[in-house]
Amino acid sequence: MAENREIERKFKLLSLPGNLESYPSYEIEQAYLSNSPTVRIRKSGSKYTLTYKSGAGMDHAEYNLPLTEEAYYHLLEKHDGKIITKRRYKIPYEGLTLELDIFSGDMEGLIFAEVEFESVEDANSFVPPAWFGDDVTDDPHYRNSFMAYGY
Repeated sequence: MAENREIERKFKLLSLPGNLESYPSYEIEQAYLSNSPTVRIRKSGSKYTLTYKSGAGMDHAEYNLPLTEEAYYHLLEKHDGKIITKRRYKIPYEGLTLELDIFSGDMEGLIFAEVEFESVEDANSFVPPAWFGDDVTDDPHYRNSFMAYGY
């Protein structure tokens, strides 16, 4: 299992870009096996992944392990909290990719954008587009794992 540092910021949105449907998008289904530590399973198309995250905030460790479809559905039966479903749009912006998530199901109406960075310095110097709202990176209430458990 390879370790990756994930450096990202998360934002509420003031509005959606007008040409949203012109960007590539895909459905994501994810569920949590544990909130502390964070252990998540995710299905995106025909790709299945188990993710372990340690730490919190903008800079944290993340480990990803591929799963088979059979393993995913076996683990899904053991999930805690709500299953999260969302459509993710990939939007290029000044050399970065904005990941805009529009939630459905139990979390219908929630919309966030995340941006991943190569370094903490890049993350701290990021100037978001005008349609971004509050930075909620450090607010635990906006973590998917937190929302899945309904805390």
